Amino acid sequence: MNSLQFLINLFQAGVSRGTPLVFATVGEIITERSGILNLGLEGLILVGAMSGYGVAIKTGSPLLGLLAASLFAGIISLIHAFVSISLKGDQVVSGLALAFFGTGLASILGAPLVSVREVTTKIKVLPIPILKDIPVIGTIFFSQNLLVYVGYIIIPLTWFIIYKTRQGLFLRACGEDPRSADAMGVPVIKIRYLSVFIGGMFSGFAGASLSLAFTPGWVEGISAGQGWIAIGLVIFGGWNPVKSAIGAYLFGAIRRLPLDLQTVTFLPFFQNPNLGYFLNMLPYLFCILVLVFSSRKSIRLKLGAPASLTVPFERGTK
Repeated sequence: MNSLQFLINLFQAGVSRGTPLVFATVGEIITERSGILNLGLEGLILVGAMSGYGVAIKTGSPLLGLLAASLFAGIISLIHAFVSISLKGDQVVSGLALAFFGTGLASILGAPLVSVREVTTKIKVLPIPILKDIPVIGTIFFSQNLLVYVGYIIIPLTWFIIYKTRQGLFLRACGEDPRSADAMGVPVIKIRYLSVFIGGMFSGFAGASLSLAFTPGWVEGISAGQGWIAIGLVIFGGWNPVKSAIGAYLFGAIRRLPLDLQTVTFLPFFQNPNLGYFLNMLPYLFCILVLVFSSRKSIRLKLGAPASLTVPFERGTK
């Protein structure tokens, strides 16, 4: 394998593997832009993967599986919204509880699905005519499955809504200064509930994309920590959907790197199988460093975090 083909294969796999992360990350950006931190993404992704695969098997329709996964995860995320917004509970504790709840729920309800292998539910690769024939770029970006192309649309659309529309202005106002927004007539509580629900739907969609397209089937732990990675990518991208999506694709490529390096004959050093364990660790180590570095509020604000993130809102208080 020559160096060019190696890079093409690597980035093609990176775009594919990074797409579920794109969905989860974009959803979390919407949620956090409203002022609510949701650490329950891992549980929501697992719920989405389990329910999406189960519905797709029962109905024979991957589309229904994706819709069911999105709705199921969105509804479950409202538990976090109720605790965080209505009860004004600690968002970190509530999010962690949601992660554990979703993980346990997916494990219990998904037990009968572990031994089921239904290939007809898989969303297949759909190369785009003409575009797929563009040298290098066509192979990397336009010889993918349908969900990858959905990701291409979601990224700029979310950016446009957040930064260029009235609804996006209201969303950002809720996360920056909810009391001033409320004084201007912005329905802060309603927007925060809706944002958490939409973020949950994105996480469920991400989970279903895993079980129906990228790693077809259901097994416990299919998400492999991608919910936590998505939270790190939100910070990495400065709460910007485009920058965070680029990070998601790069993360996907890095996850694929250890496997591809073992097939590269012009770099014999990397064919050592023991090196793969170290390389597999790097993306997660990077995520940990990002989270640790941004743990202080002053640093988060410099990176672009909403000023009132995790701060409960109550009308009539200062």
